[in-house]
Amino acid sequence: MQTLSNKRERLSDELRQLLKSIGTVRSIHEDSYLFHQGMDAKEMYLIKSGLIQISMLSSEGEEMVLRICRTDDIVGELTLFCDDPKYLLNAKIIESGEVFVINIDKLQKELMINHHLSIEMMKWVSNHMRKFQTKLRDLLLNGKKGALYSTLIRLSNSYGVQRNDGILIDMAFTNQELARFCGATREYINRMLGELRKKGILSIDSSGKILIKNLQYLKEKNRCENCPVEICNID
Repeated sequence: MQTLSNKRERLSDELRQLLKSIGTVRSIHEDSYLFHQGMDAKEMYLIKSGLIQISMLSSEGEEMVLRICRTDDIVGELTLFCDDPKYLLNAKIIESGEVFVINIDKLQKELMINHHLSIEMMKWVSNHMRKFQTKLRDLLLNGKKGALYSTLIRLSNSYGVQRNDGILIDMAFTNQELARFCGATREYINRMLGELRKKGILSIDSSGKILIKNLQYLKEKNRCENCPVEICNID
C-alpha cells in the first residue's frame, strides 16, 4: 500500500516558535471543550498533542463537524484581527493531550512588528475560512448527499492510502460520526452508504474503514471543482 501525499497546510518553523514562545502549556481532556460558539474570544490555541474537533450548530441545534485538528494545527484563529471577537465555532477535545494557549492581544502586537509572520498568519486564517466556506457550499448547493460525498472526498485526502482496488480511508468512523460531518441523521447516512455499496462505489470492512473504489464518481456527482488538497481536506 502507498500512503497518499500529505499536503495539509503546515506552519513555518518561525511562526511555530513565536506561538510557543508567547503561549503557556495547558492539558486538555477528552470530551471537554476549549470553547463554544458565541463565547468571548481572548485566546487561540496551538495543538501540542491530542485531537480537537471543530464544529458548528445549525439554527435547529444540529451539530456539523468541520475539521479534525491535530499536532501543530491552530484553533480559534478565525477571531484574529476582529473587534470584540467571539468564537464562531465549537472546539471539542476528542483525544486528550496538551495545547499552547496564546493570548490574542499579545499575538496581534507581536505580528504588528513582524510583517512577514503577520502575512503568514493572515494566509492561514484565510485558508481555513475558505475551507469553512467550501464545506457550507457543498451542503447548500448539493444537499446532504453532496455533503456526504464531499466528506468522503475530504477524508480520502486526509487519511487515504492508495491500494490496487481503490483508496482506503485509514481511520474508522461510525455512521453517527459521518452524519455529524454532513449535518444529517445516522439513518440517512446508513441509507446513502448502502446505496453506494450496491453501486460498487465503496465498501466498508469489519473495522468500519471505508474503501473508496470509484472516487471519480463522487467528484462528478458533486460537480467537484478540484480544489487544492490544502483546501479539500478534513484537517
